[in-house]
Amino acid sequence: MRIEPTIAGTREALMAPSRIGAGIGLVPTMGNLHDGHLTLVGEARRRVGPDGLVAASIFVNRLQFGAGEDFDKYPRTFERDCALLAEAGCDLLFAPHEGEMYPEPQTFHVVPDPALAGVLEGAARAGHFDGVCTVVMKLFSIVRPTLAVFGKKDYQQLMLVRRMVEQFALPIEIVAHDTVREADGLAMSSRNGYLSAAERAEAPALNRALRGLVEAVRAARAAHAKARLDRARLAELENAAMAELHARGWRPDYLSVRRQSDLQLPSDAQLAGSEPLVALGAARLGMPRLLDNIEIQGPDA
Repeated sequence: MRIEPTIAGTREALMAPSRIGAGIGLVPTMGNLHDGHLTLVGEARRRVGPDGLVAASIFVNRLQFGAGEDFDKYPRTFERDCALLAEAGCDLLFAPHEGEMYPEPQTFHVVPDPALAGVLEGAARAGHFDGVCTVVMKLFSIVRPTLAVFGKKDYQQLMLVRRMVEQFALPIEIVAHDTVREADGLAMSSRNGYLSAAERAEAPALNRALRGLVEAVRAARAAHAKARLDRARLAELENAAMAELHARGWRPDYLSVRRQSDLQLPSDAQLAGSEPLVALGAARLGMPRLLDNIEIQGPDA
C-alpha cells in the first residue's frame, strides 16, 4: 500500500500509466479504524475489481467539529490504521496533515440544503454538515474516484453526499453499505472506544429501542391494524422509545421516524401507505454520543 501525505503525490499515484482507465474506489475516513471501515474497503475492492484501485483517506476534519466537541481528543491511531488498511487490500492511502488540506483558512464552503442538513443531526450540531460536505467535496476533487463507499450508520451524511453529487453532476457513484454491527447489535463506531465497560454493556439498548419503535410502526401499518398510523400516533411511539432510554440513564437527542427520500416527517397518508421510512436515533450514554438507524420498507415491500 502506498501512503501519500500530499495532494500532489496522491494525484501522481492516481495518474500512473498502469492506472489510466481503471476504476477508483474511495473510502473516506477519520482514522481510528474498525471492522466497519474495513468492510467498506472490501466493498470498494469488489466494485472496482482486481484491476481497479482502492483508495482510502485518513483526515480528522476540524471543520465538522463544533465548539466543545472532541476534535483534540479524537483518537489518532495512524500506524495501526495503516496496517489494517494494507491487510484489507487498500492500494493507496491519502493521509494529509491539516496544513496540506487547508493551507490557508477555508473561506469557500459547501453549504448543503438546510431542509436536509438542518434536521436531526444538523439541528443538534450546527454547521456540522457544512464541514462534512466541504471536506468530502475536496477529497473528491483530489482523488477523482469513480465510486465512493459510505456506511448507512451515518444515514443523514450519506444522503447529503449523495444529493451533493447529484446536484453538482459529479461522475461518482455513491455506494451505500449496510451498517456493520457487533454481535450484540451495537453499530460499529470509532466513538465506541470512549465507552466504559458498563456503558459498553448498556450500549446495544439504543438499537433495541429503535427496533422496538420499528416493530410498533410496522404493526400499526399492517392491513389488520385496528387503527391507522398517523402522525399523532407516531409521536406517541417515538416518545415511548425516548422514555425507555431516559429510564435507562441515556440522554437522547432524538428517536424519529422520517421519510427515506428526504428525512422529512411523513404525512398521515404516507404513514398509512407504503412510503419507505427510516427510524433514526442519537443519544448520549455518559460522554459518548451514539447514532443508529433502521430502514422501514412499506407494508407491501
